[in-house]
Amino acid sequence: MTGTATRYLYLARHGEALPDESGLTPSGRQQATLLGRRLRDIPLTAVHHGPLPRAAQTARLIHDQLKDLPLLTSEVAGDYVPYVPQKDELPPEAADFYLRFLADTTAEEREQGAVLARQALDLFSGPVDGEEDRHELVVTHNFLVAWLVRDALHAPKWRWLGLNHANAALTVIRYAPGRAASVLVSNDMRHLPTELRWTGFPPEQHI
Repeated sequence: MTGTATRYLYLARHGEALPDESGLTPSGRQQATLLGRRLRDIPLTAVHHGPLPRAAQTARLIHDQLKDLPLLTSEVAGDYVPYVPQKDELPPEAADFYLRFLADTTAEEREQGAVLARQALDLFSGPVDGEEDRHELVVTHNFLVAWLVRDALHAPKWRWLGLNHANAALTVIRYAPGRAASVLVSNDMRHLPTELRWTGFPPEQHI
């Protein structure tokens, strides 16, 4: 991808969701607000978010903490499976586990997810045209964060699997002209107090 200025892409998974996924829990709302406060001094040009309530509400709460800038809904920032591998692409010891995880996705979901995943790379990755660097925030879901990190690392397409991101954690990727993408920050939760970190993960995964 060509461009003359650097893009800084800020990726955030939505805050903790209610069991029915109709919005955020009180903890999720607090997570989003604290992330917004952390981003106050970043010269963001836009906040993109997926259409589902948990991502949209997170984005609005973050946006409330920022200076006036566009708040943009995008299907490309939604919740979808970006790539379904064949068994021979996967490590033998993990292949059955991952294929069981993906078994319930329909042919339509796989096709649509692949299209959206390609569009996400076109829309959100790579250097940008112009003389000024661009800082953009995408409030989305774990799968898309994992897909974009995988791409930045030039890892195999299947490797989005196994990359897990916490609610309201921050990942930052830099796309500079003439250089490989750099993952500057990954799954960073320093803006959250201990009790708001790793929500939804089993205790043995709390670090």
